[in-house]
Amino acid sequence: MTRVRRPAVAGLFYPDDADELTATVARALDVAVPDAEPPPKAMIVPHAGYVYSGPTAGVAYARLGRLRDRIAHVVLLGPAHRVWVDGIAVSGADAFVTPLGLVSIDDALRRRVLAHPAVVTDDRAHAREHSLEVQLPFLQRTLDRFTLLPLAVGDARPEDVAAVLDLVWGGPETLVLVSSDLSHYHDYATARAQDDRTAAAIVARTPDAVSDDDACGARPIRGLLLAAQRHGLGVRLLDLRSSGDTAGDRDRVVGYGAFALSS
Repeated sequence: MTRVRRPAVAGLFYPDDADELTATVARALDVAVPDAEPPPKAMIVPHAGYVYSGPTAGVAYARLGRLRDRIAHVVLLGPAHRVWVDGIAVSGADAFVTPLGLVSIDDALRRRVLAHPAVVTDDRAHAREHSLEVQLPFLQRTLDRFTLLPLAVGDARPEDVAAVLDLVWGGPETLVLVSSDLSHYHDYATARAQDDRTAAAIVARTPDAVSDDDACGARPIRGLLLAAQRHGLGVRLLDLRSSGDTAGDRDRVVGYGAFALSS
């Protein structure tokens, strides 16, 4: 029998109706992309409800339009919000499902990362985790066919995250995504100042300058930045805003950033 991970936040973070979801994602993707821009090997994208972070996510995912028939594998990392993970948890499911259909899990890549001692199979970490799930409709609308390796990152060292990424780095057929929001629940001006510092650290590829208070996905971000150093990738800031710019008030905001990594 096929083991399917069902949606946990459809109807909450994003529409649970397929037509409405398609239209919502299409609006977010309606972004101009410079012709001369290099294709991304990796990206950092936010993961709040689409009304809040969807515009920033769309700026990143619009970069995949020209790669839709090239990317065949997506390695997706995000923080484990719901369940404590000592290391990195991969799902044991055969597929994840959204209102737009099934996304097959890449068993070959899963077996490859399970060779690393920091990686375990733990479906509890994935059952209610939104940071990975909210990325899937964007991927389903921007790529033709792809398999997914979903990794929920808990208490993992940057060196371990980078080593796991090295196992599945691949070539241009493989995209690495880190799902993370930035600062949480400061006033608008305080959040912007903190997010500016965090964005500068990410662009400078300085993992130690990104703290757990700067981003909920700081641990996968630090690992990706270490891998970026090893693979000679530069980082571009694509978009930086907060819920105070989109759909929330400015007294208590969450920051969102979109980044592209390329050679």
